[in-house]
Amino acid sequence: MSTPTTERPVGEVELAVSGMTCASCVARVERKLGKIPGVLATVNLPLESAHVVLSADVADTDLVAAVEAAGYGATVTRSRRSVADATAQGEVTAEATGPASDTEDTADRGADLLRRLRVASVLSVPVVALSMIPVLAFPNSEWVVAALALPVVTWAAWPFHTAAVRAARHGTSTMDTLVSLGVVAATLWSLWVLVAETLGGRLGMGMGPALYFEVGAVVTTFLLAGRYTEHRSRRRAGDALRALLALGAKDAERVALSPEGEPLRLPDGGWVTSAVPVAALLAGDVFTVRPGATVATDGVVVEGTSAVDTSLVTGEPVPVDVAPGDGVTGGTVNTSGHLLVRATRVGEDTMLARIGRLVAAAQTGKAPVARLADRISAVFVPVVLVLAVLTLAGWLVAGAGADDAFTAAVAVLIIACPCALGLATPTAILVGTGRGAQLGVLIRGPEVLESTRRVDTVVLDKTGTVTEGRMRVERVLVAGAGDAVADADADADAEGLSDAEAEALRYAGAVESLSEHPIARAIAAAAAEVRFDHADAHQSDAETEHNRVLDRDLAEETRGALEVSGFVAHPGGGVEGVVRRAHVGLPVGGTRRVLVGRPAWLAERGVTVPAEVRSAVGQAEETGATAVVVAWDGTARAVITLRDPAKPTSRQAVEELKALGLRPYLLTGDNEGAARVAARAVGIAEEDVLARVLPEDKAARVAALQREGRTVAMVGDGVNDAAALATADLGLAMGTGTDAAIEAGDITLVRGDLRAAASAVRLSRKTLRIIKQNLFWAFAYNVAAIPLAAAGLLNPMLAGAAMALSSVLVVSNSLRLRRAG
Repeated sequence: MSTPTTERPVGEVELAVSGMTCASCVARVERKLGKIPGVLATVNLPLESAHVVLSADVADTDLVAAVEAAGYGATVTRSRRSVADATAQGEVTAEATGPASDTEDTADRGADLLRRLRVASVLSVPVVALSMIPVLAFPNSEWVVAALALPVVTWAAWPFHTAAVRAARHGTSTMDTLVSLGVVAATLWSLWVLVAETLGGRLGMGMGPALYFEVGAVVTTFLLAGRYTEHRSRRRAGDALRALLALGAKDAERVALSPEGEPLRLPDGGWVTSAVPVAALLAGDVFTVRPGATVATDGVVVEGTSAVDTSLVTGEPVPVDVAPGDGVTGGTVNTSGHLLVRATRVGEDTMLARIGRLVAAAQTGKAPVARLADRISAVFVPVVLVLAVLTLAGWLVAGAGADDAFTAAVAVLIIACPCALGLATPTAILVGTGRGAQLGVLIRGPEVLESTRRVDTVVLDKTGTVTEGRMRVERVLVAGAGDAVADADADADAEGLSDAEAEALRYAGAVESLSEHPIARAIAAAAAEVRFDHADAHQSDAETEHNRVLDRDLAEETRGALEVSGFVAHPGGGVEGVVRRAHVGLPVGGTRRVLVGRPAWLAERGVTVPAEVRSAVGQAEETGATAVVVAWDGTARAVITLRDPAKPTSRQAVEELKALGLRPYLLTGDNEGAARVAARAVGIAEEDVLARVLPEDKAARVAALQREGRTVAMVGDGVNDAAALATADLGLAMGTGTDAAIEAGDITLVRGDLRAAASAVRLSRKTLRIIKQNLFWAFAYNVAAIPLAAAGLLNPMLAGAAMALSSVLVVSNSLRLRRAG
């Protein structure tokens, strides 16, 4: 990355960069762009993009030319320039948008790799069979092998050859250099021997011992498979941003305004509206949001009340009640009432867009981990070339014949062929990711593995990650029945409720069953579990006995059922309805108008709310629970507390993470009380709780831990977690969460079970160990055998055998991951 500049940025440019294959490519592009005065460039390998900040007037064509001068292709995808205007109060931004980063060229590149892989696979099978199985050989079969192998080592391997030439042109070497060098050496040597032996009359009865066409074909085929898989993974890196953008509404119902700026109404009380694309909305425009619709952009409620489901953005399960004057966020969903909203932020100024930029910035700023093979090959390849030349010269100086000298030099190159080196990482990744899939863990690629080795801190999102992500009834407290609220770890057990508690829950559930509010659904579900043989707490003994006699004659499914009439929902307040038993002719119990809602709303409705009920509500809310009050006959009768409970496996998961040497933190936008309760439930220290964290601040909290010297893993599931997942050194996304979070993460936990996070870390660390072992043995064979080859003690045939043995060792070592857990 070029040296940061302190001058004020005057523009930003996004470039799509094609042709990069490794970390050294990134360094070359950044270095070339950084040589332009006034340019600060950050290049992202997975996204195949470059983010350029300009502090001087630099033309887009100059940036493209610089990238092309480094040997790569470039296209401007976005250009934002600040233009001074004396008549304007601020800056005017001129924006030019080119093709998206997920370009057709990128798709064509993947199709080209797949096409080459298919051809190479089909041709390599007979090449290997004829070369390695003597009984299949026939007269002059070596020429058939040569004819089949040549398209593989030339056309199919062309991407490796061109990348090697590009690197050589800039005085560097990469994995592609080793691949190209090995394939070319094996092929040229085989052709030389084939022609020489044929002219000498020593071939013609099957494959000779010194031909290595299968080496070039197999190396090319396997590495093409790895390159194609890697290409597909890179394309998915940009899906996080696309998933974020997909959350937003596509159209909006814009309301016509009067000259005074007031919404125009129709005679029937509605508004004069017109459907427009969201992009056409301007700050100050007024739009409607129907029940169930997505809020088009950030704004303030002008008219109407409702509960807005913000879980897609905040991750919290409880909808937010909104009324005139309250703000709403684009991308959230209106659950009930009809809203009239005045837009305050549009386009790139919305919260959803800001979160998208955070994800993009975090992904761009996360420097790709240089592959270990590339770092080694940067030194290894030049050394091998020098040794091969020295071997040739040494033999000639010693008076040996040109044939012997060339044989020894080629043996050095053959033994350096990266066959095992090419297998080292892909086979371990293949087996490791396959085992991970069995364990419910999806690992993106080799870069992820290095992050797991260094991680010492894990940040856990609360809602949907540590907790279930949905509300459940925790306790029912009847007025006058005793202490206010149970401890935070109390469980709601329908079978363990008293008659009075069961009665309050059943009446509340009957009314709430007609509401779509998530809290209402939780109460209704809990009420459905209550046994119908609880006596009505307000019945006389005679009435209770009468009911029991009647109940014996009723079907089990209808016994004690309640029906509701006159249901009315009051957004932001509560619900009410008239409840009666559904049994025809049942004289007892009568009808009751039941109200369920907040104490303040009940008081407004003329309901008497005893002090103990208010105290119970206050105590519940202090611990982060949600409390609603049930009332009938003009008096508040009970308090129902609800909480998002911890998943049954979360405590075990936290213990496993601690056993791996990780310090767990709990991160949530919820209040301190709810956060502390969840932390205690799973075994996280209270001092490691980060509560009341806004969605846009989660990434900042992760970055703050990193500045303390920690290597951070982040586990989350919501859109609000996407930026934090991308910022963290290792992002683990719950597979049950949003697409944006999943695509921003490095590892996906398919089952949504937090224990899979510990499994992911264990599997990743073991896979990384296997890769390093593979690389060691791949190079150990080379390093040990090169001196023997240079001394003439290892001919090309033995060199090929050594390579084959190293490949078998590498594959066998990788297969040990099938037992990892």
